[in-house]
Amino acid sequence: MTARVGVVTFPGSLDDGDAARAVRIAGAEPVRLWHGDPELHGVDAVVLPGGFSYGDYLRCGAIARFAPVMETLVDAARGGLPVLGICNGFQILCEAHLLPGALTRNQHLHFRNRDQVLRIESVGTAWTNTFQPGQEILIPVKNGEGCYVADTATLDALEAEGRIVARYVGGNPNGSQRDIAAITNAAGNVVGIMPHPEHAVEALTGPSLDGLGFFTSVLKHLVGTPA
Repeated sequence: MTARVGVVTFPGSLDDGDAARAVRIAGAEPVRLWHGDPELHGVDAVVLPGGFSYGDYLRCGAIARFAPVMETLVDAARGGLPVLGICNGFQILCEAHLLPGALTRNQHLHFRNRDQVLRIESVGTAWTNTFQPGQEILIPVKNGEGCYVADTATLDALEAEGRIVARYVGGNPNGSQRDIAAITNAAGNVVGIMPHPEHAVEALTGPSLDGLGFFTSVLKHLVGTPA
């Protein structure tokens, strides 16, 4: 049976269509989920896409965190549902307390849009199990509030527990502490990433095909998860 991966659309979402296409290219069925509908419609995993949910008012992700779909999703994620938050989706996951820390204004106060090298640090998550430890990949980054921050104890815990999923290589585009580009929760089913793997799944439009591994990884994870 083909895996069904939900992609949530919030008011102001920008990359939901790209995320759905990446899901399809990976071999799964994308299911469009609406912010105002609390039902997850039986999906096997969920992607929170990039964009500017609710216009980024208050803080990026602060309003989206209270959307009806998030009330259901938070419980499902705590129960083991794989969830990938990309850019604004990462911000929403932090606001929802599914991931620690916060994403703040880029240190240089400029929007940054470029192709970015990342080093994969953890391959034990639902979204990175097809990569190799230390593998370097090239995917786009585009954000104005992508600087990951947390207190020292949280950062040390992420390091010690192997929960830093990816780091920036060859220059940090936003000033994120310890060059953090992506993190995971303790269970490994929830991952937040600031760069955009969904923009690196086709040779025609992306700088590489390296982003596809995030989407094929969750399919591999689902195959190995008992029903």
